[in-house]
Amino acid sequence: MPKTFDLVGVGIGPSNLSLAALTSREPNLSAVFIDHKDAFEWHPGLMLPDAQMQVHFLKDLVTPVDPTNPYSFLSFLVDTKRLYRMLVTGRSKVPRREFEQYCQWAVARMDNLRFGTRVENVEWDGSAFAVHTDQGMLRARNVVVGTGLAPRLPQSVWGHDPEQVFHTDQLLRHKRDFAGKRVAVVGGGQSGAEVVHYLLNSGTQRPAQIFWGTRRSNLLPLDDSPFIDELYLPDYSHHFYGRPEREREDIVQRLRLSSDGISIPLLEELYQRLYDLELLEGGGRSCRILLNHSLRDLTRTPDGLVVSWQSAYGAEPVRQTVDIVICATGYEHSMPDLLLGLKDQLAISDGMPVVRPDFSLEWDGPAGHRIFVQNAAQREYGVADPNLSLLAWRSAVITNSLIGQERYDTGSVSTALDWDTADPQPADEVSDELILNTHH
Repeated sequence: MPKTFDLVGVGIGPSNLSLAALTSREPNLSAVFIDHKDAFEWHPGLMLPDAQMQVHFLKDLVTPVDPTNPYSFLSFLVDTKRLYRMLVTGRSKVPRREFEQYCQWAVARMDNLRFGTRVENVEWDGSAFAVHTDQGMLRARNVVVGTGLAPRLPQSVWGHDPEQVFHTDQLLRHKRDFAGKRVAVVGGGQSGAEVVHYLLNSGTQRPAQIFWGTRRSNLLPLDDSPFIDELYLPDYSHHFYGRPEREREDIVQRLRLSSDGISIPLLEELYQRLYDLELLEGGGRSCRILLNHSLRDLTRTPDGLVVSWQSAYGAEPVRQTVDIVICATGYEHSMPDLLLGLKDQLAISDGMPVVRPDFSLEWDGPAGHRIFVQNAAQREYGVADPNLSLLAWRSAVITNSLIGQERYDTGSVSTALDWDTADPQPADEVSDELILNTHH
């Protein structure tokens, strides 16, 4: 082990695994990646049997920037002797379990991944980063944090029994008995739809009644039409970074359904399942869907948990008594605890570190030592940042920055839409014109 690594990565999810795959081709770069888990897992609590990816399988760890890399999805298919059969399926989007298998295959072939090691904090010791773990300290010239997002639970459900009230992230982490139960599902995005589909197809474990509530006006589909998909190309990310900060949040909200809608095949399956259960099997309305309502309150009573839904139009709250509440309420960005020791040296805006164009954080330390972040720059890079579509591109940007040269082409690509892809400018130098005016 070198005295000081060129790079220490914290967290081994798809993001840092992508970076590990790209940097593995740099013989003069010493890197090690650390994770507290004992082995690679990808959202194990929500690895439902029929869950499908929402992006093309070629948007893998490396292919968009390095198609000859040995850690590509195609290499995985060839090595596991399933390429021809996969092609016969006609799929462009593979099951989520297969993407996890691919990542596990890549993990097994890398020798600089350390599982079962928890990083406690990161400090600057004057000449390098001191990465403190439960198994000792590592020194690093650069650090990359890819610890993922934190599950977001509504404040109204805090303090309840986690066996009865939990986030979708915990759904499959324990064996659960839903048979004959009354279940409330909160949230009308892809995760909420996947959970309801899973419950409706649970056979003898199917709940007696499902109450599905969402603040959305309907169960809205994912917008992955061709021109909207160009939001997930490098050119749009460059363009977004150059927009004034006051415009970015509004743009992200208006483009939300390009990443946070429900896959149309899943919507079709749900509708058909509800039809069959009610009209063919005569089971009545086994799932009641409440639109334009948000979770207002949750109260324990002798008969169960009373869920109170608040209408968006000011009507009287709707109350339902249930046994279990599943919150499909997404994930949130927050300052990683392990960086709190560096907080006084970081540039902070609205409680979050400021991210530079190369995905490093603005800080007052030496320019040659950087703190990179993965999946933590939606404010700077827009809706594509937490999405897998630009996974390899982001890792390529970080790799180029690390080695100080353009190993990978991360510039403009062929597009049908014209985006301003000039080098990012300070917000006060960018025109106030709102380039994108797409309405959802």
